[in-house]
Amino acid sequence: MSKQLEGKVAVVTGANSGIGLAIAQRFAAEGAHVFITGRRQNDLDSAAKKIGDNVTAVQGDVSRLADLDRLYATVKQQKGRIDVLVANAGSGDFAPIGSITEEHYDKTFNINVKGTLFTVQKALPLLRDGASVILISSTTSTMGTPAFSVYSATKAAIRSFARNWTLDLKDRRIRVNALSPGATETPGLDTLFSSAEKGDQIKVSMVSIIPMGRIGMPEEIAAAALFLASDESSYITGIELFVDGGMAQV
Repeated sequence: MSKQLEGKVAVVTGANSGIGLAIAQRFAAEGAHVFITGRRQNDLDSAAKKIGDNVTAVQGDVSRLADLDRLYATVKQQKGRIDVLVANAGSGDFAPIGSITEEHYDKTFNINVKGTLFTVQKALPLLRDGASVILISSTTSTMGTPAFSVYSATKAAIRSFARNWTLDLKDRRIRVNALSPGATETPGLDTLFSSAEKGDQIKVSMVSIIPMGRIGMPEEIAAAALFLASDESSYITGIELFVDGGMAQV
């Protein structure tokens, strides 16, 4: 059986753990050469080892434009093009209205919104016509979540990016879609809950509203990303694909 991304060049940001790592692993297994980024060099090196062959790791922070320039200079030098771009890097912390600080706002928007914007814009010269761009949003793009308004607002912005960039890039046949996971078993989710007051109770409460009765796995998000990256979704653009066990759907 032929691999779905055989010979393709992919870039996945925030791929040192969790969903980003699972996507990079799946893409590499399907034949792509994957460029991965992450802020922490040790975690990035570990991720590259897990992915195995067909991977290039470039340390960087998507909120720093010079780091993105360095990433794409490496891609240009080694491969000269991008077939699939996954803007996955993101960050979020609980902060209810009344206790939101400027630092919290700036950090979240700089990584999630500014980072996503310039991850895509700076990739344009390398993106081939007909490429697939996948923006990682969240169920919070449409759902209210207590103490999570700033993060949720960034993910709503990402959903809006997908709609608008679909139109901006249609003449190049570049497909832009948002992929919105629900709660997913990742180190980031564990850190989020451990930092919250009554975090265990929040997690139990979250599971109770998921029709499938469980939290998702990174590999399940990666399977949906593969679909959006591959020619199997050749007539799909501008959508928000929820992979959430039904949480935001009912």
